[in-house]
Amino acid sequence: MPSAMSSEVSRVIRRVLIGLLLALGVLGLTLGVNTLRQGSRQVQVPAIPKLAVDAAAAGASLSVAVQARTVSGLLDPEGTAAAFDALHAHLRARYPLVHAKLQREVIGAGSLLFSWPGSDPAAKGMVLMAHQDVAPVAPGTDRLWLQPPFSGAVKDGFVWGRGAWDDKGNLIAQLEAIEMLLAAGFQPRRTVYLVAGHDEEVGGLRGAVPIVALLKQRGAKIEFVIDEGLLIADGMMPGLKPPAALIGVAEKGFVSVQVTAQAAPGHSSMPPAPGQSAIAMLSAALARIDAHPMPGGIDGIARQMFDAVAPEMGGFNRVALANLWLFGPVVEGMLEKGPSTNALMRTTTALTIVNGGNKENVLPGRADATVNFRLLPGDTDKTVLAHLKNVIGDDRIELKLLPNPAMPSRVSSVDSDAYRLIERTVRELFPETVVAPGLMLGGTDARHFDGYAEQVFRFSPVRAKPADLARFHGTDERISLDNLAELIRFYHRLVEQAAR
Repeated sequence: MPSAMSSEVSRVIRRVLIGLLLALGVLGLTLGVNTLRQGSRQVQVPAIPKLAVDAAAAGASLSVAVQARTVSGLLDPEGTAAAFDALHAHLRARYPLVHAKLQREVIGAGSLLFSWPGSDPAAKGMVLMAHQDVAPVAPGTDRLWLQPPFSGAVKDGFVWGRGAWDDKGNLIAQLEAIEMLLAAGFQPRRTVYLVAGHDEEVGGLRGAVPIVALLKQRGAKIEFVIDEGLLIADGMMPGLKPPAALIGVAEKGFVSVQVTAQAAPGHSSMPPAPGQSAIAMLSAALARIDAHPMPGGIDGIARQMFDAVAPEMGGFNRVALANLWLFGPVVEGMLEKGPSTNALMRTTTALTIVNGGNKENVLPGRADATVNFRLLPGDTDKTVLAHLKNVIGDDRIELKLLPNPAMPSRVSSVDSDAYRLIERTVRELFPETVVAPGLMLGGTDARHFDGYAEQVFRFSPVRAKPADLARFHGTDERISLDNLAELIRFYHRLVEQAAR
């Protein structure tokens, strides 16, 4: 009898093991088929010969532009008028054909609008954007730069200084490209606009906003806009060996909320029960806000991006991204650990300002904080407030939207002719890159064209590795002469193809 029972148990165990092995085999086969089915989405186009570009001359031009201290200021946006005058004088001297053959207008005391009329009045126009102003250098950090921040030094194959990357490199590259096209006798079929704002770093209200209003008033039809934004990221995406050329199809919005707690003021020698003071209530609310971010996931633009790059990856990364139905929670958990990848998946929460109390022995009657949210497309100020009320769960806490929020932009189509044009141009000039749509985490002047231009993109082929990101608005900003030449080739080819 015991022998018969033992034999039956063995048979059951064998059947279970066989079932498990079969299930694992089916799962493995499913994962493999799903992975192999997702073939490369990269446009296959032949690389084109390199356009001859005088990188040294372009670098010298950018050097002069960097030396013009066109720093935007919230308190005195007009205080750098002389610097903008110097920059404009340099542009007139360096790009005579642009100034002779394109209509040039100065808007808002410093922004530039160049119009290059197309031969076909019915063709919708295109807009190349850049900005002339630069972020300030943090006080006391000048001495940390390898080259003085406004020297425009050309050394070791780089142009150094504030604005070399953000965004005078794009400005100079666009003008160099248009000057070359003019010299070659190129006549665009569609009208080409160059928009160079002078206050992008503080919102573009005096530059890009009135330029958009002027174009609307004139009845200009715009098919697409391309502005600064995402770039050619080398070594920034785990599991992807080639550089990724990320074309920004949208940008996040932002809203700030004031969170306030009020309680009876009093002397610190007789504090209220735990959790009842204004500071304690505010602290508890902020802790809950910080611990419960807004929901997110691999969806929308994030999904589009990973769908494009996954087939170019190797190993587990490719398998996981091709089978998010199984590995989604694992992948999302990994992405949440990185600030940039976490920001790609959700509206982010940042506690930025706290105020409460002004004397060590006095219980304040009020404590408040500012929380800044960077809005994912699909979220609004209303969804943020609803989330906060739910997370805080305390009616004593007051919530107030602060002025001048900006909603997220529309998402431009990856199936549009304009996106395909940019994608093809990148693959022609940078065949080693993987092209994918992406989300711009910061703000640009391009957002002011939202709802007016049919498509708005945020990309320039600036090459950057992880270590370079600290240079953006930071110390030792620079761009290589080779990369500057690549920017010129990109804009030259883009206009040549889009406007022929």
